Amino acid sequence: MILGMSLRTFTYLHVYISLIAIGAGFIVVYGMIAARRFPLLTNIFLFMTVLTSLTGFLFPFKGVTPAIVLGILSLIVLAVAILARRRGWRGTYVISAILALYFNFFVLIVQSFQKIPSLHALAPTQSELPFKLAQFITLVVIIALTTVAFKKYRPA
Repeated sequence: MILGMSLRTFTYLHVYISLIAIGAGFIVVYGMIAARRFPLLTNIFLFMTVLTSLTGFLFPFKGVTPAIVLGILSLIVLAVAILARRRGWRGTYVISAILALYFNFFVLIVQSFQKIPSLHALAPTQSELPFKLAQFITLVVIIALTTVAFKKYRPA
């Protein structure tokens, strides 16, 4: 039981929070590229991404895992993004916010290849080409989005 919920229910809650964060994050990135601000969605993105990382620590782990390390890194990056947004550090905000989105999406890919049978069959150990290709394409897209957003985002 986690927070009075079964592990299954808590896992679903964690996944829903993550998906909301990812969806809001991509809309926020679109706004950056279109030189538009979406304050409410930005707050949702940042809050839900923090909540994703925090709830990830509540799963029953033994020892330090890659997921815990990524969760810690994500919280550090999110702290930078939130501070940068408040201080008006445009470039730092763009890079750290999109990096936080990337971390969350990276985990989505990992979990998808672990839990979705058709993807798991393609890459059961996550060392196979389909998994590596999915992660590589995601990284390239995130770098491209970050570069364009960095150039175009000019908050008022």
